Amino acid sequence: MIVAVVGPTATGKSDLALDLAQVLSEATGAGAPAEIVNADAFQLYRGMDIGTAKVPVAERRGIVHHQIDVLGPDEDASVARYQEAARADLDAIDARRARAVVVGGSGLYVRALLDHMDFPGTDAEVRARLEQRAETEGGRALHAELARLDPAAAESIGPANTRRVVRALEVIEITGRPYTANLPRQEYVRPAVQIGLDCDRETLDARVAGRVDRMWDAGLVEEVRRLAAPAQGGTGPGLGATAARAVGYAEVLRWFAGEWTEDEARAAVVANTRRLARKQMGWFGRDPRVRWLDAGSPTLRDDALAVVRAADAGELPAPGEGPVRRSLGS
Repeated sequence: MIVAVVGPTATGKSDLALDLAQVLSEATGAGAPAEIVNADAFQLYRGMDIGTAKVPVAERRGIVHHQIDVLGPDEDASVARYQEAARADLDAIDARRARAVVVGGSGLYVRALLDHMDFPGTDAEVRARLEQRAETEGGRALHAELARLDPAAAESIGPANTRRVVRALEVIEITGRPYTANLPRQEYVRPAVQIGLDCDRETLDARVAGRVDRMWDAGLVEEVRRLAAPAQGGTGPGLGATAARAVGYAEVLRWFAGEWTEDEARAAVVANTRRLARKQMGWFGRDPRVRWLDAGSPTLRDDALAVVRAADAGELPAPGEGPVRRSLGS
């Protein structure tokens, strides 16, 4: 069974994942150590270490990590490409009869790895034809066609959202299946248990502020300068469109561009990290399968191990049954 540690940033997911991997390795014997699979979109990038809170190699306790440092900072990340590569890692880990511990706060990446989620391709010719029809016939005509082919999709996509209507019709034509058949389902592709780390808003805000202070002291500004191209205010090869949007990097780049002072950039990193944490909690909080634990509990590791052992034994209550944990800030 895959163990996934999820939740908002700054709650200690990486530390708990290392603790679990270490204990689970010792429990299964040297022949089947646990291995960690990253599910943080920005830890995929080489050189983006401080700003993504990447665990340094020397602090990984000898535990193998996958899906870290697999992209150059000038490349664009792809959820579909991540799904293919990370699932191949899970297959290899399983073949070694080892335990996979997934850790990360990028909700879409976690879902793409653990759940049934398809990524239909694109067809430029089909899309261009549909877009031309939208121009000549109007978006409502295409929406009516979508309602005939996939009523559920048409109900969720309003007639005014022509871009999404076109995409839905494109997927239907490419795949020969309803658009809704390709949407993610809360259904694991292989046995898994998700452990979520939660804490109250005041505590989390303090953790975020402390993390940003540590990142600044550790050299975040120098890291961004080393990665950014001269046109971005740096001396490096450049940050691609995806990497440049990462919290911590985007704000420093705006400082380099003269839009903000250093103090303004630093304050924005704190504010945007807090905003990110709220967004992550909203994403994971909608998944009833997540087993929430208090990130500040002195018995956190043992609490998490108890969840894993109950899951292994098939003794966890079904989603919605048993005690319900509060959500962030409630």
